[in-house]
Amino acid sequence: MTPDIILIRFGEHTIKGRNRSQFEKRMLQQVRGVLAPYRRAAITRSYGRIYVALNGEPYAAIAERLKDIFGIGSFSPVRRVENILETIQAASLDAMLSLSREPATFKVSVRRVEKSFPHDSQQMNQLVGAHVLRAMPRLKVNVREPEVELRVEIQPEGTYIFSEVVEAAGGYPFASNGKAMLLLSGGIDSPVAGYLSMRKGLEIEAVHFHSYPFTSEQAKEKVIELTRRLSHYSGAPIKLHLVSFTEIQTAFAQAKQDNLIITLMRRSMLRIAQMLAVQSDALGIVTGDSLGQVASQTLSSMNVIGRSAELPLLRPLIMMDKEDIIRIAKRIGTYETSILPFEDCCTLFLPKSPSTNPNLNVVSKVESFVPELEEMIAQAVSEVETLEISPDDKLGAQAAGDDDWF
Repeated sequence: MTPDIILIRFGEHTIKGRNRSQFEKRMLQQVRGVLAPYRRAAITRSYGRIYVALNGEPYAAIAERLKDIFGIGSFSPVRRVENILETIQAASLDAMLSLSREPATFKVSVRRVEKSFPHDSQQMNQLVGAHVLRAMPRLKVNVREPEVELRVEIQPEGTYIFSEVVEAAGGYPFASNGKAMLLLSGGIDSPVAGYLSMRKGLEIEAVHFHSYPFTSEQAKEKVIELTRRLSHYSGAPIKLHLVSFTEIQTAFAQAKQDNLIITLMRRSMLRIAQMLAVQSDALGIVTGDSLGQVASQTLSSMNVIGRSAELPLLRPLIMMDKEDIIRIAKRIGTYETSILPFEDCCTLFLPKSPSTNPNLNVVSKVESFVPELEEMIAQAVSEVETLEISPDDKLGAQAAGDDDWF
């Protein structure tokens, strides 16, 4: 079957009650933005659905884009025909014959909205089903658990026929639930945390800490590429804040508290991320922490580290196994970049035996012995390099604020 319309169904935000209209409008804006290159496609909204009339635009290319849009639960390629029984029967059979493989069972579900149509829903179920069965004798009817459900909707303007349901990203529309800062290390976990946060409707800005000249230019390019991949799912540029951490990290190394250096670094990172969040009107900080995965992610360590920030700390991966995180990273296209062997600042000065049970009073005392720590943190914030990373930017990045960015 050659579709002429795509029927889009919404994801989680349909449960939002009074806010439903707001979410649907945001969803419509996002679909229009992503499909802007397909100028002949006409996009309309009805209650709980979006329709894309292809008008000759390629279904396969548009379907690939729709799969990655947050807020879309699923979609179906649809054929619209005239409200004539024989035409509906022929198009229904065509839909079944066009499936990638012939199913063993099916059912017909007819919804008659146009009450002037001469046959009611029950009659149409039988008339359409019998027509399909005559042409496909090996097919059986199973009304409870069919492999394929052939759906026929008889509307005043025509009859919509479809049998395929394509799963999409789901969740909430991007930027519909506020903004947060993502700590993006360059490893496997933090890009996945960013993806899951955006799936829940968060707009994100990323913060990456580097220790030039100890970390390489390739490490910076790696993080830019990860941000670019995340921006593919947002459908909009994502700001990436590059923070020089060399001075702070060196100061902690000179404090001769090797077992606490990771705890000390992460507390300062959170302070910096919070200051950047306040500047950007972000209301939370997203991390890639997974409980017990490394020394800094024991419950005791996360307690001590987390007390350095007042904003909510969002940890989408907290109860996930590493295998599950890797599976998502591969699916969203960040894994191959994440495993590139370019070190970030967290791997520098890594102690042989980092503390898994740090004491908050001891950590606070060590921080008080580091001269001008607060000044160094403020300087790191003031000297941050901010880039805007676009999914369509072949060069990867451009300084935020440049007039010709778009």
